[in-house]
Amino acid sequence: MRKNLYLFFLIISTHLCYPQIINKIPLSERITGYQIDVQLDPVRKCINGTLKGYWVNKSPETVPDIRMHLYMNAFRSNRSTFYKEAGDSPGINETDPGWIEIFSFTDNQNRDLLPSMKFISPDDGNPEDRTVISVTLPEPAKPGDTVFVNIVFETKLPSRIIRTGFSDDFYFVAQWFPKFGVYEFEGIRYAGKGEWNCHQFHRNSEFYSYHSVYDVTITLPEKFIVGSGGMLISEEKSANNTKKLTYRAEDIVDFAWTAWPGYSVFKDKWNNVDITLLIPGNRINQVERQLTAVRNALEYLDRNVGPYPWQYLTFVDPPAKGGGAGGMEYTTLFTSSSSPVMPPFIHVPEMVTVHEFGHAYFMGILASNEFEEPWLDEGVNSYWEVRMMDYYYGSKSGMIDHPLLKIPDITSTRLGYVSSPSRQATTNAEYSWNYPHGTYGMMSYQKAAIILHTLTGIVGEETMNEIFREYYRKWAFKHPSGKDFIDVANEVVRKIHGDRFGQDLNWFFDQTLYGTGICDYKVADIINQKLRKPEGRIDSHDTLSYEGTDTDSLYSATVQLERIGEVTLPVEVLIHFEDGTEKQEEWDGKSRYRDFTYTGTAKIEWVKIDPQFKIKMDVNYKNNSMKLNPDRTPLKRLVKKFVAFIQFFITLNAV
Repeated sequence: MRKNLYLFFLIISTHLCYPQIINKIPLSERITGYQIDVQLDPVRKCINGTLKGYWVNKSPETVPDIRMHLYMNAFRSNRSTFYKEAGDSPGINETDPGWIEIFSFTDNQNRDLLPSMKFISPDDGNPEDRTVISVTLPEPAKPGDTVFVNIVFETKLPSRIIRTGFSDDFYFVAQWFPKFGVYEFEGIRYAGKGEWNCHQFHRNSEFYSYHSVYDVTITLPEKFIVGSGGMLISEEKSANNTKKLTYRAEDIVDFAWTAWPGYSVFKDKWNNVDITLLIPGNRINQVERQLTAVRNALEYLDRNVGPYPWQYLTFVDPPAKGGGAGGMEYTTLFTSSSSPVMPPFIHVPEMVTVHEFGHAYFMGILASNEFEEPWLDEGVNSYWEVRMMDYYYGSKSGMIDHPLLKIPDITSTRLGYVSSPSRQATTNAEYSWNYPHGTYGMMSYQKAAIILHTLTGIVGEETMNEIFREYYRKWAFKHPSGKDFIDVANEVVRKIHGDRFGQDLNWFFDQTLYGTGICDYKVADIINQKLRKPEGRIDSHDTLSYEGTDTDSLYSATVQLERIGEVTLPVEVLIHFEDGTEKQEEWDGKSRYRDFTYTGTAKIEWVKIDPQFKIKMDVNYKNNSMKLNPDRTPLKRLVKKFVAFIQFFITLNAV
């Protein structure tokens, strides 16, 4: 450890920091950095090597220890927290488990830190879980001090690929090295005092870490084609038909890589971004689809959120035997998923590509804590995925675009929420591993995305874009919390709309994000009552005349609306009369019922609550409208299309 005054010289002397290679100016504070030199052993399925790392104490406090993730130990046995939560096992064969062993752990003065290293389980106290270590420092790190570590380690990859692992000669290497946790102190997210935020590896959780600098050298057999989250700096031939690849990555939150002899490599470019796609040779017909999807995502998020700040990206379409690595993100490296026979009208490969690339923004640039607020990455990212898919592939066909069946992405996302039997079991305030009854995915992805689409319907798409542009401007390469996002939303909406939606949007987020209620508005009835002529002893002026029209042709026309859910949101109501005229009304949605009554010569023919479907959270669209004399023709047409679609797939499978 040394004072910050000596940081520059120490970094140079330990070769932990090279001149800027990718970005002329650092994008982040560079609190941590790693120099990793490893060799892949394809026989033992191990990665052996050394790590030199540093952590800078940016807090105003003295810190007595460091904490690091050893994620790969989640695959060590069925007693790890990961597998206990999954109710599964890494396998019973000798080659099945994965682990990470530390053989040497010293500081920059070559003092042995292994005796002060211990496994801890800060989340559940599981003594069999070895995914987090605490290392007591010889001297506590004072404010401004830098802690250097030198580690010799071995990582054994698991055979069951869950994000990471091997299958035969395919490798996807992620969560594979000792990695610093995040030291939070007052002013960072919700911290009231300084402490390490370093959670165990849970089955339903992802990650949280600093933006770091990575200099990674990988030695492996020449036959392998490699892709990584870094920029390739050099490639050298080594002994015994091996090669040494050196990569550099700046300001990314994790470094992962893949190796497989069967990859075909395709290059593309969008503006100043070099794009590399690794894909099995039997999926060449998917290449242009994949490249188009990633270009679309780059263009859309650049325009509506903020610039993509790196000069490169690599994405991987893993082979079938490595399918467990598909659909995962590591900032400048992500994985997609397709197949050689994927029909062009099914846009699943594009959806996965667009979604996983989006994490470069909401997990990578805006590095929120996925352990504690998974919605802030997965839900926000799912919101933008839907927007991109339905923008580029059709507002009615973002997921499936077939003459017999068209489904937008927003529909499939919404159904994930509204059809869940446990949609009211909890709120989005839970840590990722605490969601009950299998609700982690629905709450973190679908419900959170639908909440944001509902907000878009209320404040408008361009206002929503400006919320995210400001969120990006204010919090890029930092660690925003959900509160920080809501504060930005409040600020932007007030600036654009004044107090039209109240002093802030807390009323909205308290109900939707941090509440368990559902939104459900319905049309209860339409009543067209003919008004009779005055009869009997009339003692006052007849007020029922309507512009000289005889009262025999006048109607009191009423629509009866009800709120049967707990969530109260402003909704629009469109009322259509039999003479073709229409009225659009506004209802604040707060009362349990609301009637709109009109006196005139035309009866009400139909009514729609939320006619433009802005309120995506409404769990039952079927009761949002009513027609006195419904036309059954569209239903018959839909049934015929469905039958034809089933027949089409039966024929397709029979070929």
